[in-house]
Amino acid sequence: MNKTTTTNNWFVTWFNTKYYHLLYKDRNEQEAEMFMTHLTNFLNLPEKATILDLACGKGRHAKFLSSLDYRVTGVDLSENSIAEAKKYEHENLMFKVHDMRKAYHEQFDAVFNLFTSFGYFDDENDNIKTLQAIQQSLNETGFGVIDFMNVDYIIDNLVAQETKTVEHIDFHIKRYVKNGYIYKEIRFTDNDEDFFFTEKVQAISLNDFERYLERANCNLLAIFGDYKLSTFHKSSSKRLILLFK
Repeated sequence: MNKTTTTNNWFVTWFNTKYYHLLYKDRNEQEAEMFMTHLTNFLNLPEKATILDLACGKGRHAKFLSSLDYRVTGVDLSENSIAEAKKYEHENLMFKVHDMRKAYHEQFDAVFNLFTSFGYFDDENDNIKTLQAIQQSLNETGFGVIDFMNVDYIIDNLVAQETKTVEHIDFHIKRYVKNGYIYKEIRFTDNDEDFFFTEKVQAISLNDFERYLERANCNLLAIFGDYKLSTFHKSSSKRLILLFK
């Protein structure tokens, strides 16, 4: 039997599978924690600040932020991810299923959208809706942060094919750029069953983000190129981190 996903709303299906979390289980926790520490220090957030982790997945950033004594809400469209994240809820940490294109019903000192959790949609207007939703979810002194890949660097250094073995499953990965999107095709077999998933993310450049932010009436305050908040360089920075209001 072969299971295949379409690229329309691919994230709804793929992010809800156990295989998504298996493939990416070795994400660098130390790097993520360093980023959150640098970012919250730079923003000089007030004591007990409220933070919305938008598209939080299973909550790795949200859990660490709550350990820094912030009050954190993590939201994601994936019901399975939120169900897993809810196991870690406590007084200052909660998780909800929520569509990032809609403003949350509370306002926060900061809204973080991390680890390339943007640009999933087929309609460019959904990017504008997401930025507007972030802005509406901020209080008067709040900051929005988007942590995206630097598409210029990614495309120049794209690994076309590789195989990654995780817990005896061989994930065969193919990457390519087509019609303004970066695709990642993932094929593997588990228990004699074949699977095929496609990740599809818009190749959004800094110029694109600047245009989106302008349309959403957001003000871009700063741009960084890595998790140490270094200066952004179009050709060499691995990340594109945007700070805005």
